[in-house]
Amino acid sequence: MVQHYLTKAKYDELAKELALLKTKKRVEVASALEYARSLGDLSENAEYHQAREEQAMVEDRITTLEITIKNAEIVKEKHGDIVGLGSIVVVAKIGADEQKFTIVGSDESDMAKGKISNTSPLGLALIGKKKGDEVKVRTPKGNSVFKIVSIE
Repeated sequence: MVQHYLTKAKYDELAKELALLKTKKRVEVASALEYARSLGDLSENAEYHQAREEQAMVEDRITTLEITIKNAEIVKEKHGDIVGLGSIVVVAKIGADEQKFTIVGSDESDMAKGKISNTSPLGLALIGKKKGDEVKVRTPKGNSVFKIVSIE
């Protein structure tokens, strides 16, 4: 099984979503299916087919969330001299401004919020490094060099 690294906040968010899907959303989908069935001929019933698609998506999401939560390891914010999961790292790309990133598991990565996955090219390069180290990262635009300015 794949290990899912999550912050406590993300774990709680996923657990809340799972509970909502298993209770309220399943009931809504079941009601939509029942209504669609009452309309008659299922072979040409668009409402029925749409409700079945929605049911499949809800059940798929429930399964995904159950697996993620079952295999979750809660990662705490990490403070120290070496970059690891939970570290907040300030890096400077050579010739560019500083950027701040939090190293998180892949389920939680969100570049817009400054959260990068530990399995991303930059995340992989930063793990295990110290302040002042330079890392070379292969990106879609070519190789880039980043210097670790600080680890918060």
